[in-house]
Amino acid sequence: MSHSSFDLLKDTFGDRLISRFAPVNWLPRSCDLTPLDYFLWGYVKSLVYADKPQTLDHLEDNIRRVIADIRPQVLEKVIEN
Repeated sequence: MSHSSFDLLKDTFGDRLISRFAPVNWLPRSCDLTPLDYFLWGYVKSLVYADKPQTLDHLEDNIRRVIADIRPQVLEKVIEN
């Protein structure tokens, strides 16, 4: 991600920005978060960025594809644990 893109995201989202280049200032194991928060976003992020998308369209396509491909069994296991 270019510095100008990242700066735009920081300006737009401020402290709500979630990025591999910015810290997330949530307490570990916060009671506000669910098992899906701990697992799902890291899982999705690793797959979305696996091929290093270079355009917004590519990134959006990856997000849609990864979310659509999550099997219900995966979510059930996360919720059960």
